[in-house]
Amino acid sequence: MKLREAGRAGEREVEILAHQGTQLRVRIDGREVSAQVEPLAAGGAVLSIDGRRFHIAGARRKDTILVAVGPRTFDFVRVEEGARHGFHGLTTPQITAPMPGKVLRVLVEPGDAVGAGQPLVVLEAMKMETTLAAESDAIVKRVAVEAGQMVDHGAVLIELSPANPSPSAPESGSPES
Repeated sequence: MKLREAGRAGEREVEILAHQGTQLRVRIDGREVSAQVEPLAAGGAVLSIDGRRFHIAGARRKDTILVAVGPRTFDFVRVEEGARHGFHGLTTPQITAPMPGKVLRVLVEPGDAVGAGQPLVVLEAMKMETTLAAESDAIVKRVAVEAGQMVDHGAVLIELSPANPSPSAPESGSPES
């Protein structure tokens, strides 16, 4: 995933190259960095880079990823890659918890049609409410959580399927010429 810092004069690009267990390899403004991420039970994580440790927290809000590193906050937006510009299908098939927390509200049910940016679930983590939204038009396939449930970082909250049926299947009753 490639991200660009939004709203600042000097833009910063962050690309996640690999993530396996607690190990993370990223490229920040062209410089490759290895790091370790240790999730915290109370939410957030500790990020260790070159012997320095940073307390971090993150949340996704519509098309922006909010990241707090110690007292500083950053807003990132996903950088579209060339091959994805013409892509109109499902962006994210699963909505996952960006950090450990409590499910406050589930705003959809299986079978619901949702639009890009539509709120799906509200989490509470670190005394903050975070609303997670659909990244593209979709159908709610499965709701895996309920209000009041505690969830871990990365837990699947909602599964989605594409909004439009596959164009390769002919519609029944359509006239043939």
